[in-house]
Amino acid sequence: MKKPKAGFRLVTKFTKIAVAILFGGVLQASAQDVRITKDIMVVEYSFNGETYLIGRNQDPNNRIPDAYAKTSRSCPEFCVQPMQVHEGVNTVGELELLAFLQNEVTNGQGFLIDSRTNNWYEKGTIPGAVNLPFNVFVPGSDNVFFDSVMVMLGGEQSANGEWTFNDPKELMLFCNGPWCGQSPTAIRNLLAINYPPEKLHYYRGGMQNWYGMGFSVEVPDQHS
Repeated sequence: MKKPKAGFRLVTKFTKIAVAILFGGVLQASAQDVRITKDIMVVEYSFNGETYLIGRNQDPNNRIPDAYAKTSRSCPEFCVQPMQVHEGVNTVGELELLAFLQNEVTNGQGFLIDSRTNNWYEKGTIPGAVNLPFNVFVPGSDNVFFDSVMVMLGGEQSANGEWTFNDPKELMLFCNGPWCGQSPTAIRNLLAINYPPEKLHYYRGGMQNWYGMGFSVEVPDQHS
């Protein structure tokens, strides 16, 4: 499949019906006002043999979950994160994330990584995201997943134990939002083991912004 140069693929009428079912019922014509952009109703992409559809909730009374409605969280545990995590690491918004799914993820060139701990991931995530918590990227005898994850991401270990990435995957990482330090920590952990910064992308808005815009959310144990 030829990689699109930019933008999104528009979905078919059949796909729109599928999305209507996904949102809990057939959409009324007057209710299809909550689009992603003026030209895009739904984004479709493939990962690991499955097709995912992402749209926005059509219920005008929909609200974000209470866990994301809080405005005052204690810092240093929940501090406002910088817009740029590190020089060379690209910070993106929702449209860039969706384009990443359709291009890099669909073509097998990248992964969307939910770097939160598993208890947060299980409550709801961006459809198709891979859960690799921030501490997975720290080498150590107690981290049994480290070597296999590094190989999956295109790494090779040298004789002296250092990792090199000659053919690294494009990675987009996110966590709970601008007040969450888990994805920035994951990015710094990756940089510390020589992952090239230009292959890393940071969705700073995280689940806070994702819920706030009414995008589709996948609850992992309910996904078939």
